[in-house]
Parts: sequence; C-alpha cells; structure tokens
Amino acid sequence: MIKIQRYVEVDFHSIRRDINDALNEVIGYVQKIVDDVRNRGDQALIEYSLKFDNVDIKKTGLRVTEEEIQAAYKKADPKIIEALREASHNIREYHQRQINLSWLDCPKGSLWGRMVRPLKRVGIYVPGGTASYPSSVLMNGIPASVAGVEEIVMISPPNSHGELSPYTLIAAWELGIKEIYKVGGVHGIAALAYGTETIRPVLKITGPGNIYVTAAKKLVFGDVDIDMLAGPSEIFIIADSSADSKFAAADMLSQAEHDVHSSAILATPDENLANEVKREIDRQLKGLPRESIARKSIENNGLIVITEDIFEAVQAANDYAPEHLEIMVEEPLHILEKIETAGTVFLGLYTPEPVGDYWGGTNHILPTGGTARFASPLGVEDFIKFIGVLGYSKEKLFNDGEKIASLAEAEGLDAHARAVLIRLRDGEANEKGWKN
Repeated sequence: MIKIQRYVEVDFHSIRRDINDALNEVIGYVQKIVDDVRNRGDQALIEYSLKFDNVDIKKTGLRVTEEEIQAAYKKADPKIIEALREASHNIREYHQRQINLSWLDCPKGSLWGRMVRPLKRVGIYVPGGTASYPSSVLMNGIPASVAGVEEIVMISPPNSHGELSPYTLIAAWELGIKEIYKVGGVHGIAALAYGTETIRPVLKITGPGNIYVTAAKKLVFGDVDIDMLAGPSEIFIIADSSADSKFAAADMLSQAEHDVHSSAILATPDENLANEVKREIDRQLKGLPRESIARKSIENNGLIVITEDIFEAVQAANDYAPEHLEIMVEEPLHILEKIETAGTVFLGLYTPEPVGDYWGGTNHILPTGGTARFASPLGVEDFIKFIGVLGYSKEKLFNDGEKIASLAEAEGLDAHARAVLIRLRDGEANEKGWKN
C-alpha cells in the first residue's frame, strides 16, 4: 500500500534509487564487454548476441535488409502505421521550433558570430527483444533529422528469432533511417562507439536502455557524446481539490508499471483527495497485466505528500525535480510559472503523461534522478554543435591590442602577449627583452 506523509516528514532521497550507485554495481562487468567489442569487433558481437539474446546473427544477419522492411509493412496493422505517421507529424512540428540558426554580426572594426553545424553521424538505441518501442524511434530520430544529421544509425536487440518488431522497423523507415542493426545491449553500444568490421563508429549515442546499457554509455562518453544517463521513470503530481482521484491514481500507475524502481508521487493540500487516491491505487492495481511490478514500485517508491497549501506542493515538486510533472489544479497556468525543475510539465486533468510518451509532440527522453535541476529533454540541440567565429580589422587590433596583451601578461603567458604585440609594432616586439 502507498504511504501518506506530511511534507515536513518526507525524505525524497530514500524514494529515488541513486543512478550512480546502481551503475557502480555493474560497471566492472560492463567494462569487460565494452573492451572486448572494441578489440574483437564483429566476432565479439556474434558471441554476445548468442549469449544474451540467444540469436546467431551469423545466420539471421546483423544489418536489416529491405526485404525485412517490406515484410514488416505486410505484418503491420495499417491503423497503427497511420497512427505512427500522425504522431511523427506532431513530434516533428514541435521539434522544428527548436532549430538554431547561424549568425554573423559586425560591431565596429570586427566580425563575430556562431555557426551551427549538425553532427555528421549519430547512433540511436531503441530497446527491443520481447518488447516494441516505435515511439522511441520517433523521439530519437525526429530531432536528429530536424537538426540535419546526414547519417542516423539505429540499433535494437532482436527477439529470439533474430527479428525486430515490425513497428520499430516501420517507424525507422518512415523517418528515412536505412542503416539498422539487429544488436543491442552493452555490445551494441560499444559497436556504435568504437566501430566493428560491419558497423562504422558514430559521434553521439542517444536513447534509453537498462542499467547495463546506461553503464556502457557512461563508459564510452568522452570517446563519443551521449544524451544522458537515464534512470528509472518518475511521475510527480501536484493536485488540489478539483483533481479527480481516479485520474491521479491511473497516472501514477502508468509510471509504476515501468519498473520496480520507478517512483510515483502525489503532493496535495487536500487530505480527502489523498485518501481517495490511495484507495483508487489499490483498486486499480488489481488485475493489471504488470501488477507485480507496479505494486512493488508503489509500495517501495510511491508516496502521497500532504502539504500546507498548493504552494508547498510546488516547492515539493521543485525539490524533487521529476522527470514528468503533472499539474492537476483548477488554474494550472498560474502554477506553471512557479515550476523551476522538471523534465516535462503536463497541464490539467486531460493531459496524462502518456500523451507526451506517444503523441503530443514533446520528447519523452527526459532527465531523471533529479538531473532535471540542470538537464533538459532530448531535442534538436543534442544533434548540433556550435562553432564560434571572430574577425578583427587592423585598426580594431591596434585599438585593443595593448589591453589584450596586458591580460595575457597578467596570466604569465608571454607568448600570448607577443602574438598581439608583434602585430602592433611592425614586427619589433621588444617588450621584456624579446628579440625577433
């Protein structure tokens, strides 16, 4: 049964599993696999796919063929394909608003600016095996496409027949992703980072996975870029007396069913609502296909917080910095301006978190574990880089040069100063005994 506590009694740290503690438990084991793939390439991929996925990729093939794509379209429900296309449209429209433009400006005697360039080649990781996550294809692939990435590579672990979900394949194909590999886990991440005989290395890896995949991303960071270290899913709901207890309970369970380490929290000043939600959670848990997972999550990491007023509930949410924050109050826009830390905010009674997972346009790859205090959702910015541009005229350097050189000298970097002064003195920079 979910716990009810007053805000002054709450220790949020005890609810949330520390991602670094979890990573430390597996990092040594994961390092060996990463190193092995880096050293032995395709042969290591073959062996680990057989060991972890029970698939012989020598027989089933590592790269997805066009024939497999055509077969996927034949297997798929046309209504689901159409839904994927409509979701893709919504997500693309949202992310197109994130486009950054290069700029140049000409202050007196100088030129400065910033060039925006897309990353050339990125890898997206989509969980697979017995599950199907075409929505993750869209959430990774669309911002990369909008950013202008030339080469988007997708990897996903196959099922025991050596196949990927038809919907995962269709989602990728619809986005123009043609380079798809049937491999996942730690060995897949290592292949993206360092390359093998078949898979060329990428510049950045994005997409969620289990704790082993997350550990692998942590290990390869620095050789390639990554999006984030994603932990268990989280939902936090701010609610007042206008909220519906059935809605709140359902939304909390929508995240609890992800993983036994997921967390679901409600903060409200209304004790009657708190008790109603508690009863609703118990009622709705019964008969859920993933009841055992959701129940353990709710019992260990679920919490209903009683606050003095709605503003203390906002403070609780800002303290927790949740991945998903739902605002179920009479005037949600009045609360929105007070939110300082969250991955994505969902406004009102009729914006449950799954709208963001699949349809609404915002990205569902979000900061977890309190990292929303400083991190952002995956977006177009993750697939671009910025290059600074600076130009000085002779007159501008002559005007500013002595001051520039004085700062260099103050830092003890005399050669820096000389690079400026030698231009000011027509090749005769004799300061401090320098000789040409």
